[in-house]
Parts: sequence; C-alpha cells; structure tokens
Amino acid sequence: MASNPTVAAAEPTGAATNPAVLRYALIGTGMMGVEHVHALRSLPDTEIVALCDPHAPSIAAAQAAIVSNEAGAAARNFATTAPRVFADVHSLIAAGGFDVAVVATPNFTHREVVEPLLHAGVHLLIEKPLCITAQQCRELIAIEHTTARSGRVVWTGLEYRYMAPTMRLLEHARSGVLGRLRMFAIREHRFPFLVKVGDWNRFSSNTGGTLVEKCCHFFDLMRLVLRSEPVRVFASGAQDVNHLHESYGGRRPDILDNAFVIVDFAGGERASLDLCMFAEATRNEQELSLVGDLGKAEALVTEGIVRVGLRKDGWFQARDEVTHADDVPTAVRQHGSHHGSSWREHVAMQRAIREGRSAEVSLHDGLMSVAMGEAAHRSIELGRPIAMSEVLG
Repeated sequence: MASNPTVAAAEPTGAATNPAVLRYALIGTGMMGVEHVHALRSLPDTEIVALCDPHAPSIAAAQAAIVSNEAGAAARNFATTAPRVFADVHSLIAAGGFDVAVVATPNFTHREVVEPLLHAGVHLLIEKPLCITAQQCRELIAIEHTTARSGRVVWTGLEYRYMAPTMRLLEHARSGVLGRLRMFAIREHRFPFLVKVGDWNRFSSNTGGTLVEKCCHFFDLMRLVLRSEPVRVFASGAQDVNHLHESYGGRRPDILDNAFVIVDFAGGERASLDLCMFAEATRNEQELSLVGDLGKAEALVTEGIVRVGLRKDGWFQARDEVTHADDVPTAVRQHGSHHGSSWREHVAMQRAIREGRSAEVSLHDGLMSVAMGEAAHRSIELGRPIAMSEVLG
C-alpha cells in the first residue's frame, strides 16, 4: 500500500518541544495498534495523523476506530481530515508531519523499524518487547545515544506498570509499610496466545519466545518493585497443551505454554513467576504477592483488589482496598484492553514530552526485561541457572 498521493508531504519530522497539539503516527495497526487508537482518541490536544501498515484489513480496523464517536468530548480536538496511510516506515518518515511514533509491529520487526525513526528524531513509544534478543536491544540503545536530541522522549511500552492494582501495590512497596522487601511472586494464569496476522506469534524465532514476548512485563515489574537488579535466573517450562496440532507451512508452533521462573536479585531479594496459558478457568488473570519483613501486599489485578496485611496485627489479618479506574475515560474502559493501562501510559509519556523530562520506562528497562526472559529460556534449554552476565556480557 503506497502513501496517500492526495496529501502533500508535511514539514520535516522531528521531536517537537512542548507543542500545542501532539501529532501521532501509528506503525503497526493490528490489535495493539487499535488499542493505542482508543487511548489516544481520549486525550486532548492529540491527533493521529498517519497510519503505517502493509496489511489492509489492519489499516481498515484502525481507521474505523478513529472515526468512531465513542471517545467523547476530548475527540473534538482531533484533526478533521483522515490520517495519511503508508505501507512502510521509510515512506512515512519521508512524508513527515508527525511528532510521536508508536511502534506496534510484530516483535521481530522492531529492530529494523525503530532504527530509522531514531534517526528521524521523533518521540517514540516502542511496544514490548523492545526487541527479540538482548543483543538487538543493545544495538538500539547505542543508536539512541548517537541520535539523541534535546527533549526527545524514547519510551518502552511496558504498560503493566500502569494497571491500577499494580500501581497501588507499588505505592505500598515504596511507603516502607511492608519493611524490607524480600519476596515477590507473580502468577499469570490465562488463555492461549491470540491469533495474529500471518500467525507470526506462533514461533519463537518471531517472538523471542514466550518468556520474552509475554513475560517481559513481569520481569520489568520485578525490577521496578524490588528496586534491585537480577543476577541469576533459573527456569523450568514446556509446551504441553497449546498449539500442538497446529501447522503453518509444515511447521508446528514451538512457543512455551507454561513455566516456573525464579530470579535472584543483587540485594538478596527473590522473585518468582508462575505462568500457565491454558488456565482460562480462573478469576484473576494476574496475581502479585509482595512480602517484606513487616507485612505483605497482594494485587488481584482483574478484580481490582489490593490486600494488605501487617505482621504486627497478628495471624490472618488483612484489609482489602478496591482500586478504581475512574481516571480512565469511559470509552477506553469499554474497550477493556489492559484495564486502561495503555491510556495511563500515554498520559505519562505526554507529560514527559510537554515537561521536557526523560521517559519513565527507558530503553534500558526494555533491555533488562528482554534479557531476563532470554536468560529464562536459556535456563530451560540448558537445565541450569543462568547468570545475567551470560546474557548481558
């Protein structure tokens, strides 16, 4: 699909400093790209001016979301003309006219898609995982350093940080009420991987493997909550149930559907991940349990409950706190994806752009979340703990 010939090329692309209206280009307009459309439509002083994807049905889905009337009053700030359409990132950059790019293309394309955008100097939100290997992540970080421009924000899209129960759990972790943090356990019991365009997510060579593709979110939360760096990873996992009888061009999917991962941290803290992707019959897709020497806090993400108990109060004494999504616009909540966290992520990123601050979620954060997943896969393959130095060099 070629760029729209009826629209003249706009002014050169570059990172605007505190613009009145932030102009967005969405690169990759599949399921996650459409989620970003709904989030951005509900933000004031925000326009989606370009869509970039070679897959016509994905472009059509994003266009339909943009013209919907569900976003409410804030959508009146949107441009009255339809976004320009491009088939590739190079033609998008050549046309220019945007301040922020959101990259939501398949994982294995991130390395090649992001590099020219870094050279273009625009603000960037790169969906997780940053890349499919730690080496590719390091390469992008090096390019970011050589292309740095004052005021440019480059952000890794790890939106699980912005789920309301997780944010509340983090508040308890930071407050000191739990004492010195010692253990952090994360459980995700959920449905299998969804179908994506061209079935690209059925193969580890495209995704980086389940513990990179899916679990980079959780490895990021471990570092964020514990405020410590991982030193060693030990994992056990397999593909036991899902996709065993599927075939794509004669190839059977090779993505893990369950795993246990233990991570040792530099400060003596320990974290664990319990992942099962054939566990639809559950109430909470994600449960997070954080224990310090003074107490425990746990987040039941789907139910929106945070439960806190302190040792001084005695056995089995805990109180429930119900977290609300009142800050998230109704139209965004109706679409339901990721509990409004993508919207909060965009709010935080726009604040950083307008106030000239650094990204809350850096490319280094993206690197570490991928490296921990890569270490976990290597541990399963070799049957031994993997030191993070083996992955990071």
